[in-house]
Amino acid sequence: MIQGAGQIRVFHDLETLSRAAADLLFTLSHMATAARGTFTVAISGGSTPMKLYSLLGSKEYREKIPWKGVHIFWADERAVPKEHEESNFKLANDAFLSKVPLPEENIHRIAGEKDPEEAAREYEEEIRTFFGGSGLPVFDLVILGMGEDGHTASLFPGSPVLNERSRLAVPAYPETMKTQRVTLTLPVLKQAAHVLFLVPGSAKAQILYDILEGGKEDQYPAGLVRPVSGGLEWLIEREAAAKLSSAE
Repeated sequence: MIQGAGQIRVFHDLETLSRAAADLLFTLSHMATAARGTFTVAISGGSTPMKLYSLLGSKEYREKIPWKGVHIFWADERAVPKEHEESNFKLANDAFLSKVPLPEENIHRIAGEKDPEEAAREYEEEIRTFFGGSGLPVFDLVILGMGEDGHTASLFPGSPVLNERSRLAVPAYPETMKTQRVTLTLPVLKQAAHVLFLVPGSAKAQILYDILEGGKEDQYPAGLVRPVSGGLEWLIEREAAAKLSSAE
């Protein structure tokens, strides 16, 4: 395994993988709120985290997580209104935000209905105001997926956005996708106290191998998310881990 690749955990299916992610969020949220009263998490969209979000909205987790101290941010968002079917906000809101006792002011969404440049500026300002100071924010947890091309959040292979070092959030215009987006930048993701990748599906097996064991981690945005001082954990469905030799 590549040095700094993090901890790898392999699961039989997406159900057990998602439950492990929910349990980790439960543990980290209690630790953070006990220590300082707040827990900050940046979440992602797409199909991969849907089961996790459904679990968070279920009675089992709805009553166990200290929601009053939880603050929800997004790793990225599509340039669509919040009611749009492709909205990452809508995905999370339908699955769990609307079902848990989370104060409205604890939801820090990206305004996808606005021009991406304006939305990125406003989102960065909100993050800076919340965390204070001019340095990089430190999220307690960032939950990410990985596309079949190795992208994560809205950081795509070959994108100039990968070179951004000063801004926290920027517009992204991936050529392979039909919608413009807003995304957190690499320095922000790498500053997190804990980064959690959720990776299901056999279609991702080769790129996952390239990143974790093949020495090609710098070729893919997901491989570039190596926390500066925080923890990195890969929760991988068995089919996605088919090419790995170092899986626990």
